[in-house]
Amino acid sequence: MIVVHHLNDSRSQRILWLLEELGVPYEIKRYQRDAQTRLAPPELKAVHPLGKSPVITDGERVVHESGAIIDYIIRRHGGGRLAPALGSDAYETYLQWLHYAEGSAMLPLLMLMYVSRLGEAGQPLHARIESEIANHMTYVEGALEGREWLLGELSAADVQMSFVGEVLGAFNRLDGYPNIKAWVKCFQARPQYRTALEKGGAYSFVQA
Repeated sequence: MIVVHHLNDSRSQRILWLLEELGVPYEIKRYQRDAQTRLAPPELKAVHPLGKSPVITDGERVVHESGAIIDYIIRRHGGGRLAPALGSDAYETYLQWLHYAEGSAMLPLLMLMYVSRLGEAGQPLHARIESEIANHMTYVEGALEGREWLLGELSAADVQMSFVGEVLGAFNRLDGYPNIKAWVKCFQARPQYRTALEKGGAYSFVQA
């Protein structure tokens, strides 16, 4: 059985959502962030040397990195659901979203998060960070024009990209991107998402 090594208030929440959408049985092993540093506890290093979440175990197999975990679950346990047919044009687009979420889209949002803590010292970086956020979020906004989901219907690409939209909401930027805002509202209202939320515990990225 899949075990999700779940760090509170983290990207691993979307792995719970994916498993709920697929109806795949799983267990949750919980880890709590340090209240002061917000870092993961050292116990996670016993699962994987990086000590990061998300990470899953499936029997003897250990899989880390959100995109790799989602790809693994879809291939091994998805039964053809939530992904286009391998080799199709849609699959190539789907694969790009899986990599884009953490490879590009999250970077300026993370930079904003960290640089904002520097106060005046971080000011020289803000213009470039804001430019990059606008560049990436305008791209995602355009991809959602006239459609509810990134590929036209719900797929694991939406699951992987969900954290990007949620972090944008945490910075109160969703009003500037109405398509992204509607998409976040749509997936956060899904029963499977809400069930994953109940199982995963406190999560700061749910929009009011």
